Amino acid sequence: MERTESAVRANTGPLAGRIALVAGATRGAGRAMAVELGRAGATVYVTGRTTRDHVSEVGRSTETIEGTAELVDEAAGAAGRGIAVPTDHLEPEQVRALVDRIDKEQGRLDVLVNDLWGGDVHLDFTAEKQPDLWEMDLGKGLRVMRLGIESHLVTSHCALPLLVRNPGGLLVEVTDGTEEYNRRYRKPLFYDLAKAAPIRMVLGLGEELGEYGCTAVCITPGWLRSEAMLDTAFGVTEENWRDACAQAPHFAISETPTYVGRAVAALAADPDVARWNGRSLSSGGLAREYGFTDVDGSAPDAWRYLLEVESQGRPADVTGYR
Repeated sequence: MERTESAVRANTGPLAGRIALVAGATRGAGRAMAVELGRAGATVYVTGRTTRDHVSEVGRSTETIEGTAELVDEAAGAAGRGIAVPTDHLEPEQVRALVDRIDKEQGRLDVLVNDLWGGDVHLDFTAEKQPDLWEMDLGKGLRVMRLGIESHLVTSHCALPLLVRNPGGLLVEVTDGTEEYNRRYRKPLFYDLAKAAPIRMVLGLGEELGEYGCTAVCITPGWLRSEAMLDTAFGVTEENWRDACAQAPHFAISETPTYVGRAVAALAADPDVARWNGRSLSSGGLAREYGFTDVDGSAPDAWRYLLEVESQGRPADVTGYR
């Protein structure tokens, strides 16, 4: 019996046949976005600097792009698949080679996720007082600029010509904080600039991509329970993460990387995604729109909580926010 297109899509996922590139997919949000795009049926190219043979300046050898690709394969089943390509996105020739490979192997690119970062190792968020601009190590500050801004520009410059070849392409810039939240100064200055820049990028790229029938959005997770946040910042695991609330009570609003991964997959599968063009979005806001949840069935709205509770000096209480 001949199978209908809807039946095929039901068995292979809403993103069957789509090609995605998640730049910066070694760990955390990038890894989860790659996995969830694969779970929805996409073929996902995953890139980063840490492989099983080389560790980047982030210094976390247990999280690799090969590991991410394997998780994509596991989630995708017979639908999508993960393809690991070691890439330093500050090196244009490496990014051009990556895009040429995608073009040669697939002939198209439907989703580009710029989740490039790695700047935390050059900042000290545990300091009692964040330094003024002139007090910071200039070399570290400029490295933060390169990792958080230049890498995104290099990748978009190289990859967008392939994305715009077909209408419906989606660019997702990833940052930390919504447009509303980032109107506040988030010291130190280099971090503030690095996290405000992607929001401004999609404002311009939304106009440029819109002419080709494509869409640009900026998305932020909430307080992310990434691998580094759990074990380095708090010394806990995902299984006992609530123990960290004794140190930081507002950590009760935190979310897993899967939550923002599901947000990106929902955007990529939305036939009306162009309604978000040029917008700053969050995992919590998109959960209300698309109806997905975090892995525990909750739907944390971290940025609304941080504005209305934490920044107002109110005691930690996530009632009504997750």
